[in-house]
Amino acid sequence: MTGIARSRGIRSTRRVTITDVGEAAGVSASTVSRVLNGTAKVDPSLAERVHDAVRALGYQPNAAAQGLARGEWGTVGVLVPDLANPYFPDVLKAVSAVVRAHGRRVMVMESDENPEIERSLVEDLMRSCDGMLLCSPRMPRADLIELIAREHPMVLVNRIVPGAAVPSITVDHFGGMTLVCGHLAQLGHRRIAYLNGPEASWANSERLRALTAASAFGLDVTVVPCGATAASGYEAASQVPLADVTAIATYNDLVAFGALARLHETGVVVPEAMSVVGFDDISLDHVTHSQLTTVSVARDEVGRRAAEMLELLMTVGHDSEPQEVAMILQVRDTSGAPRVERRQG
Repeated sequence: MTGIARSRGIRSTRRVTITDVGEAAGVSASTVSRVLNGTAKVDPSLAERVHDAVRALGYQPNAAAQGLARGEWGTVGVLVPDLANPYFPDVLKAVSAVVRAHGRRVMVMESDENPEIERSLVEDLMRSCDGMLLCSPRMPRADLIELIAREHPMVLVNRIVPGAAVPSITVDHFGGMTLVCGHLAQLGHRRIAYLNGPEASWANSERLRALTAASAFGLDVTVVPCGATAASGYEAASQVPLADVTAIATYNDLVAFGALARLHETGVVVPEAMSVVGFDDISLDHVTHSQLTTVSVARDEVGRRAAEMLELLMTVGHDSEPQEVAMILQVRDTSGAPRVERRQG
C-alpha cells in the first residue's frame, strides 16, 4: 500500500479524483468506476484495494456521476398547476423531505393552470428524472394514458384514471363536499350556490358529483362558472343570485377569499346574510385563516405518501393500490343559520 501512503497528502491540497484513487490502488480509473458504481463484476482483491484507497484518501464519489453511470439522474420531477396556490407548497415540502432522505433531488415544473402544456412539461421531466409526481394534472385522459404507457415511474396525486395501471393518491373530494352539504343543510339552508372550479379538474368533478347528490340533504344547488383563484372567486360572486340562495360553497379557499371580498364590498354581511364555505383549509398572510369555514386535509401526509409510493415504484417496481386521504370539516365564522325571513320565504 505504498501508493496509498504517498497519496495521503493530496487531501489537503486539492479534491481527490477517481484517477488519484486508481493510482493509489494500482488499477485504472475505469476499474475504480466499475467498483464504485457496481456496473460490472470486478476481482474481489482489486475491489478491496479500491475501497482501501477510497478510505485512505477520503474520496467522495460524485453522486450524480454515479447515477448517470447506472442510467439514473437522482432526480424526482413534480408537476403542479399553480405554485401561487398555498395548497401545493405544503405538499412539495413533504415530498422534498422524503426524496432527500433517499438521496435524490426534486425538480418542480408549473403548468400555470394550462392543461395544453402539461404533456410537454411531463415529457421534459421524463428526459431528466427517474420518476414523476403529477399533482392535480388537468391534461386530457388520452394524453395521460399515452404517457403512462411509456412505463416511466409515475404517481398521480388528485387524479384517477380508470383502467390505467398507475399508482395514485387522492384526497376524498367527494366526501369533503358531502361534509359541506351536510353542514349547510343542518344549519337550515335549502338553496346554495357553488362557485365551480376548472372544468378539466378531476377534483372539481368529484365535488360536482357530491353536489349532484345534495338533494338527499334537501339542498337545491346553483352552479356558477368560476375557477381556482381569488380573482375568479371575486368575479363569480357577482354572478350569484343573492336573492335566491343563502349560502355559497366554493371550489377552494382562494375562491372563497375572493367571494368574501366581493360580498364585503357590496354590503352583504357574512354569515348573517350569506354563509360562505371554502375547501382545502389554506391560509394567506393577509387573511385570518381561522375565520373561514372549510374542509381540511393533511397536505403533508398527501405529499409524504405520494413520494414514498414513487420511491417504492422506482426501486422495486411495486404498483400499489390507489390510496385516499380523508377530509375534516372545520366549522368557523363564515357559516351560520339563514335568516328566518329567508328560510320562510
